[in-house]
Amino acid sequence: MSRPDLNRTQSNKSLKGEDYTTMHSYDGDDAAVDGVTGEMSKASIGGGRPTMHRRRSSRKSISAEIEQARRIVDFGEDAADEEDVFDEGEYDDSPEVPYAFAFDIDGVLMRGGTPIPEAIDALAILNGNNARKLKVPYIFITNGGGKLEEHRVAELQEKLKQDCSIAQFIQSHTPFRGMTDKYETVLVVGGEGHACRDVAESYGFKNVVIPGDIIAWDPSVVPFRTLTKEELEHCRPQDFSKIKIDAIFVFADSRDWAGDQQIILDLLLSKGGYMGTRSKTFEEGPPIYFSNPDVLWATPNVLPRYGMGALRMCIEALFREATDGKPFKCTQLGKPYNATYEYATRVLTEWRALEHGIEAPPRNIYMVGDGPNSDIRGGNMAGWETILVETGIYDPADGPPKYKPSTIQKNVLEAVKWAMAREEEIGGF
Repeated sequence: MSRPDLNRTQSNKSLKGEDYTTMHSYDGDDAAVDGVTGEMSKASIGGGRPTMHRRRSSRKSISAEIEQARRIVDFGEDAADEEDVFDEGEYDDSPEVPYAFAFDIDGVLMRGGTPIPEAIDALAILNGNNARKLKVPYIFITNGGGKLEEHRVAELQEKLKQDCSIAQFIQSHTPFRGMTDKYETVLVVGGEGHACRDVAESYGFKNVVIPGDIIAWDPSVVPFRTLTKEELEHCRPQDFSKIKIDAIFVFADSRDWAGDQQIILDLLLSKGGYMGTRSKTFEEGPPIYFSNPDVLWATPNVLPRYGMGALRMCIEALFREATDGKPFKCTQLGKPYNATYEYATRVLTEWRALEHGIEAPPRNIYMVGDGPNSDIRGGNMAGWETILVETGIYDPADGPPKYKPSTIQKNVLEAVKWAMAREEEIGGF
């Protein structure tokens, strides 16, 4: 059987009729273009996949099964690996579940690092603690980041008390993996300390600079920022007036808005990416990539907090002011832009092929999120079913959401119950 072609790389319409692109280049007027779409999609969404010849045994956990599926999407591995070969006469007798879930994390499963109480029960149900003992595949899609995937997964497992794997975890900066061969020296911004440098280097970036390196080289770049002794131990100061920064990647939320904005703007306005220079045209600086478009996100605070999307807006305003109104150009990843949704669909499709020998995407994928402008909008554009929960940034007192979900539920447990009941009514499995 041939597999469905899920590697869409051009602008098109979703199943629900809304225009979208795999990557979004932002020039301050919300214009969507496909300048880097093909390259990034090919590298980060995966290429062709091998043809399945038999079904696998289903005595593994959901996380282990999806991990094998993601290896195939990412690397084209054959389904039958040396460590997991089964007898030709052994078949999977578990129900062929025709649907799957995708969960946002902050505001849905966690809030400021603390589990939302209903989240543990919701995942337990999907892992088989339900009347029919169904194992329902699920993945996590987050606009958060700034840590190695394995660290985020370990944290999630401990707090949610459920087995999960790196393969189920898709961060907004995961597509940056596909850019490692394009840029020699990059500035990586955001996250705690040098954590984002570690992530970028694990992706394969060769020369990774963080803002602290530049401040350690010349403290006058950011006058009111004094690096701690611990920060200095991890800095790699060089003469950045002689080192070309080829691109800027904002991996995670900034912990130092003033300092990070100053350095980013110095480079955007520079002549060729060299610190201490200034372009006459303001068109010679390095390109900048943002991994997360969220302006607001949910924390333990009673009100939502400002995120990376707000930082981008500040940088845009300062850039326009410095250039007498010149358009600000950047490339924006993360939800609601559909590179992430395409990748998730391919992983879940591969899981079905491995687990049940079904060569088609799930009939329904349920995106459970708290953000109408990201989770719900993106899920709608991808043709998924969308469930908006009230445990994060969405407040029903504010009125109907701008982007309409399939349903609004109190919390993630109610969302899972609603979707599973809906699938039972549809039947066929």
